[in-house]
Amino acid sequence: MKIICIGRNYIEHAKELKNEVPSEPVIFMKPKSALLLPEKPVYYPEFTDDLHYECELVVRINKNGKYIQERFARKYYNEVTVGLDFTARDLQQKLKDKGLPWEIAKAFDASAAVGKFVSLTPEKNVQEMNFELKLNNMTVQNGNTAQMIFGVNKIIEYASKFFTLNIGDLIFTGTPAGVGPVTVYDKLEGYLEGEKLLEVDIR
Repeated sequence: MKIICIGRNYIEHAKELKNEVPSEPVIFMKPKSALLLPEKPVYYPEFTDDLHYECELVVRINKNGKYIQERFARKYYNEVTVGLDFTARDLQQKLKDKGLPWEIAKAFDASAAVGKFVSLTPEKNVQEMNFELKLNNMTVQNGNTAQMIFGVNKIIEYASKFFTLNIGDLIFTGTPAGVGPVTVYDKLEGYLEGEKLLEVDIR
């Protein structure tokens, strides 16, 4: 199982981090060890003083595939949820300033939290889904998948040019504006179409 993540997939998020809006999907990876175990807290890493949340729609692949065309991509997933891509923002910025890879700021242990998956029934359009993140009961991020620069099917087409997609792979599809820091004892709750699917405590 691998975790494929898409960066800068919402225009306002790219702007808030002073990044260029991409002309093709920006991909980075997280290893299996990045997955937060169910009902476990995130322990604030000792290597950062600026841990950020990023709430995203997450798609789970249910069929092996390579070189998948966009028009056939919908056959390769049938479940979605919300997830959190945790980022050591200070470490990431230091590495970016030096022109170095920044996986250690994104792919560390427990940096990928995933909620309960829900089925995509025929009446549910993956590109018209609302999701929300609450931090200590206050809404900090609101997004709709219609705002994505690159839709889920386009992401699958692009990613599968480089990586064979396998059953169980996760795709984090990018975060909208509103990312920010967390501190110890914070509680994060993720919602999809008004249903709470994710809860994470910071310790």
